[in-house]
Amino acid sequence: MNLKILEKISYGMYIISSKNNSNKINAQIANAVIQITSRPPKIAIAINNNNLTCDFIKETDLFCISILPENFPLKMIGLFGFRSGREINKFENLNYKLTANGLPYLAETLGFIECKVINKINEGTHTLFTGEVIDCEFLNDASPMTYSYYHEIKRGGNSKNAPHYNKE
Repeated sequence: MNLKILEKISYGMYIISSKNNSNKINAQIANAVIQITSRPPKIAIAINNNNLTCDFIKETDLFCISILPENFPLKMIGLFGFRSGREINKFENLNYKLTANGLPYLAETLGFIECKVINKINEGTHTLFTGEVIDCEFLNDASPMTYSYYHEIKRGGNSKNAPHYNKE
């Protein structure tokens, strides 16, 4: 069985943010995001159970998705994708805004989608969260970054917490 084929499933690149009950914010890079219904609009995300963002989403039942453009800096992807919020404040020295519910998003993204969790399923390494869209904003009309673009053009790496990570 060649699990490399799983890397050919089409994904986008996103920042998923949340907060805890003390209003501490955190975010991470994710690629497992899909819209699952239109009325009402619902989104599903898969978040690694070891990530601080997962803990925050479970605590507050809120998450925010920021859609990354192709020109989003690789250094920023590294900050949100390869560093832990348990060790650093990822938003320190960054220009970010907060949604009405206090979830952070970066103005350099295409926009944000804020969701209230309506269902969660533990799938082993990841929790699958379904959220109903409670707010969203279109910020810019650039091309969205795909996971293929991130790997092939930007030459980005794989996180051990990614859904398709396979230790070879």
